[in-house]
Amino acid sequence: MIKEFPPTEKGRRYEMRAQGLRQFAGLKSDTDRLDPFELAAHANLLVVPFEEVLALGASAREHLLGVGKDAWSGGAASIPLPDGRTLIILNPTHNKNRHAATLMEEVSHVFLGHKANELAVKDSDGKTTKTRDYNHAIEEEAYSTGAAALVPYSGLKKMIREGKTVREIARHFAVSSALVEFRIKISRLWAEYEEHLFKG
Repeated sequence: MIKEFPPTEKGRRYEMRAQGLRQFAGLKSDTDRLDPFELAAHANLLVVPFEEVLALGASAREHLLGVGKDAWSGGAASIPLPDGRTLIILNPTHNKNRHAATLMEEVSHVFLGHKANELAVKDSDGKTTKTRDYNHAIEEEAYSTGAAALVPYSGLKKMIREGKTVREIARHFAVSSALVEFRIKISRLWAEYEEHLFKG
């Protein structure tokens, strides 16, 4: 089967890496659904429910689930567990389709060989003791590769040509509608999507 790739250089690069992840997961078709939770185990990641993270104090829990709930999607511990796995926590206020993208980004970090970012730690006086080592290019690469693994270009293009809506495509791949829209736009398929959508 000949694979199609997005028209941009970045898009092709991310798509090629995403295809490698899909092959590693044993998927045969570009319309097969990728389960990031299954792939996480192969990436040596341990996804733990937020409720089971006992080290968080009550005020931290309240903040992360209350006013701060929209400021985070998930995270990976920067220090591996004794067995070598990396601990991943997903925001429990987000739905499972959003979890798919968050977890796939973390899986992509591992498969792409990225080093973990450090987070800022503030003491009770509000002084920062560590700064976050945030690298936009690395984050973009991991997110875009993960998104392409979840919603591959050729499968997306095929579904668009079949007249499928964003919601139908999202349901098929078990991802959010926002992720499908991102993939359509970043892959330069929006005009084709609108054309096929309004045909029927």
